[in-house]
Amino acid sequence: MSIVVDPVGTARRTAVPADRPVPPRADLPSDADARWLRRAVDLAAANVAQGGGPFGAVVVADGVEVAVGQNRVTRDLDPTAHAEVQAIRAACRAAGTFALDGMTLYTSCEPCPMCLAASLWARLDRVVFAADRHDASRGGFDDSAFYELLARDRSTWDRTRVQELRLPGCTRPFEAWLAQAARTAY
Repeated sequence: MSIVVDPVGTARRTAVPADRPVPPRADLPSDADARWLRRAVDLAAANVAQGGGPFGAVVVADGVEVAVGQNRVTRDLDPTAHAEVQAIRAACRAAGTFALDGMTLYTSCEPCPMCLAASLWARLDRVVFAADRHDASRGGFDDSAFYELLARDRSTWDRTRVQELRLPGCTRPFEAWLAQAARTAY
């Protein structure tokens, strides 16, 4: 599995002599990528008209739409209801699995750290986005503080403190998990 997070248009083809054809590269954005991104952007714009946030996402497998998501944070009073998370949840339900290997997430904007982590946990093959974090910031959605915060030691965090308190037996759930012969590989 490889996770490619690349905005369409930033990947560049290298110049080669005219007598040597350029082989197609699967890791570069394609016309299909642009079509699916337009779908995500359209979902985002429609969501604004319906009272949601300006973000949309589409999960695609083998050129077929599996699921969509739109930002429902303010509508549903759920800070995790980002478009990408909504699309991943719906795709998992549709596919009957928590692993979305072989699928691509197209999103109207660069995923925030939470959505990027969700994409990694979902084992998506690719994430392709249109607008970037700077465009989002200009639109009133600045997540640069999260990127900066995650790069710092937790002991320096000033808003939400994350602290460890090791209890006797705190690893017991993991031991129980490992003892289950019929567990689902995660």
